[in-house]
Amino acid sequence: MLKDMEFANPEFFYLLLLLPAMGIWYWYRFKMIHPVLQISVRERFANRKKSTKQHLYHILFVFRILAIALLILVMARPQSSLSRRDVTIEGIDIVMALDVSSSMLAQDLKPDRLEAAKAVAQDFIKGRPNDRIGLVIFSGETFTQAPLTTDHHVINNLFKDIESGIIEDGTAIGDGLAVSVNRLKESDAVSKVIILITDGENNAGSLDPLSAAEIAGLYGIRTYTIGVGTHGTAPYPVQTPYGLQYQNMEVKIDEDLLKDIAEMTDGKYFRATSNRKLEEIYKEIDQLEKSKIDVTEFKKKKEEFLPWALAALALFILEFLIRNTVLKSIP
Repeated sequence: MLKDMEFANPEFFYLLLLLPAMGIWYWYRFKMIHPVLQISVRERFANRKKSTKQHLYHILFVFRILAIALLILVMARPQSSLSRRDVTIEGIDIVMALDVSSSMLAQDLKPDRLEAAKAVAQDFIKGRPNDRIGLVIFSGETFTQAPLTTDHHVINNLFKDIESGIIEDGTAIGDGLAVSVNRLKESDAVSKVIILITDGENNAGSLDPLSAAEIAGLYGIRTYTIGVGTHGTAPYPVQTPYGLQYQNMEVKIDEDLLKDIAEMTDGKYFRATSNRKLEEIYKEIDQLEKSKIDVTEFKKKKEEFLPWALAALALFILEFLIRNTVLKSIP
């Protein structure tokens, strides 16, 4: 039982050295208060058996010694073992930067670009259980939805809350890329990746996309850019006096910019013209080489002193009862 435990204060075990000294003191004191009677002959006492009380007398000292030993064990604070360990697993660090501008509601992908991108991204995450993944959303502004984490359940729940219109409209590709880089720059992983998904042209934000790509390259962060949208025209949502209606409008994706970003960061550009094509893109990205990352696992420590403290208390009570009942001495 004790071999699976750790002790917070093991220095208290030095007190166990006092127990042999207590045994010697007990033996010496017993001899002093029970002197030997010198007689000329002892045949009369040779066959006389010791009484039950004589057999039990020394057990009081045994109870006390055991109780003190248990109290020393309690002071050493026994705890459940293995509260922390470092493990190395295979994986990479990935930040997914998702465009949530109003144009992502276009319905050339089903049910629309945004929902298709969310669904395929969630499937991608399920297939990479050992990766740390973060989530950044951008349109006219940029927001970190989740920092790097191995808790993929949290990431998937956050995807459910992502909607177009939750932040200012626009397409700030440079800011979205820069915030993603900021989430990865302190990472110790050998392989760091950004998957940036957008359907438009950079028209907002304070940072030039190519400057952000240059920073990503300096930190060794590969960027895979995905342009979402069919060729030609697509049904876009348009606000009219009669409410929200869909009108066929020309699809404009700055492919040259997205290609440059990918090239500057040793990544790759993809064009997703349909749900199936988007799935194929993620499958290709899924074939990325894996690198080792260190993860520290924590387990909550549990104090285990209570059973030992109760056992010590029981021994003290048992000694007291026997000393004052069965072995009670009359002055």
